[in-house]
Amino acid sequence: MDSDDLPRRTNDPAAQLARQDLDPLSVAELEERIALLEAEIARCRGRIEHAVNHRASADALFKR
Repeated sequence: MDSDDLPRRTNDPAAQLARQDLDPLSVAELEERIALLEAEIARCRGRIEHAVNHRASADALFKR
């Protein structure tokens, strides 16, 4: 399934980013945009890791 196939809310920030015209941006602006997006991806991955670890801890606690 392509990410374009996923339903999104119209006010979803990711959908808004995907609709933005990149043509007027310079190479430096595009590189800055990529760096910001990579930082956000890292933040999301950190949150996922926290949630998974929290869940594993809770499962271990209640299985005793």
